[in-house]
Amino acid sequence: MIVSGSLKVVTTFPFTLESQQLLKEAAATEAVVVTTADELSLHMPDAEILCSYFIPPDWHTLAPKLRWVQFPGAGVDSLTTTGLLDANSGVIVTTAAGIHAETISEYVFGSMLMFNWNWPQMVRLQDDHVWARSASWYHLGGHELAGQTLGIIGLGNIGRRIARLGHAFGMRVLGTRRSIHNSEEQELDVDQSFLPDQLHELLRLSDYVVISVPLTRETEKLIGEAELRIMRSNTYLVNIARGRVIDEQALIRALREGWIAGAGLDVTEEEPLPSASPLYSMPNVILTPHISGNSVHYDARLAALFADNLKRYRSGQQLQNRYQPSRGY
Repeated sequence: MIVSGSLKVVTTFPFTLESQQLLKEAAATEAVVVTTADELSLHMPDAEILCSYFIPPDWHTLAPKLRWVQFPGAGVDSLTTTGLLDANSGVIVTTAAGIHAETISEYVFGSMLMFNWNWPQMVRLQDDHVWARSASWYHLGGHELAGQTLGIIGLGNIGRRIARLGHAFGMRVLGTRRSIHNSEEQELDVDQSFLPDQLHELLRLSDYVVISVPLTRETEKLIGEAELRIMRSNTYLVNIARGRVIDEQALIRALREGWIAGAGLDVTEEEPLPSASPLYSMPNVILTPHISGNSVHYDARLAALFADNLKRYRSGQQLQNRYQPSRGY
C-alpha cells in the first residue's frame, strides 16, 4: 500500500466535533465533512480517502486519487453497481461490520419478546381503551424464550452477539457457519454449528430463526418456499439482514396459511415498503423501517473504527473489515 505524504480525507457522514477531532488525530489532517452533493463533487478530485454511503456514479473520473472507501454501514450491496467492489477497481473498501452488534441483537430479542406477548395487540387495546379481562380473549402472552431453540443463520459479529443473549435467556442456540474444520470446533455460546448446506436441518429444529447474513449471490432468496415449509408452525422468523434474502411472496403466503407463526421484519424486498403491501396489516408481522442498527452510540463506534483504520492505513497495516470480492462481503 502506497500512502501519500498528505492525506485528503472526505466524509459525508455527519461526525460530531468530538469524533472529528479523533479522526484528525488518527489521520494527522482534517477530515473534511460535506453535507451536499455539490460539496462532495468539489472535494472529490483530491480525495484519497472517502467515508460515505453515497458514491457518485462517475467516481472514476471525479476522484482520480481515491484509494480507500470506508463505508459507514455493514452491508455494501448498495455499492454493487458502482464498480468499487470489483477486484480490479484499485480502491480498498472497508465496512462498519461489528459496530451494530449490540443494538441489532437487542432489537432481535425485543421483536421476539413482543411476539411472545402479542405486544402490538396490547398497544392497540390500550389505544382503544380496552382492558382485556382475560389474556386468552386476545391471545396475549403465554410463550417463553427459556427452553426454546434459537437458530441463527450467519454467525458473524451480530450472529455471535445474538447467540450470547440467547444463552442468557436459557435458549438452546444453533447457528450456520461458512466452514467447520473439525468436529471439536465450536463457536462460543453456540450449542451446535451447521454448514450452509445443512440449513434445512437447522430450520427443522428451530423455534425462532434469525437471519443475519450479508446479501450476496449465494444468499439472495436463501429463504424460499421450501425453507418456509420446513420450519415449524410455531416458528417466529426475524430478518435483520436484507429483504432480498427472503422470497417475500413465499413469506406472505407462509404467514397467511400458517406455515410459520409470525415474522419480525426490519428489512423488506423493496424499501420503502409500498403502502399496498399486505405485510402492513398482517397480525402476525412486526414491521419496522430498517432501523435495527440505529443507536445513540453509532457516531462514536464508527469514528473509533474509522480512526483505527486511518492509523493502519498510514502505517501500511492491514485494514479492519476489508471487503473481499471472493466472498461478496
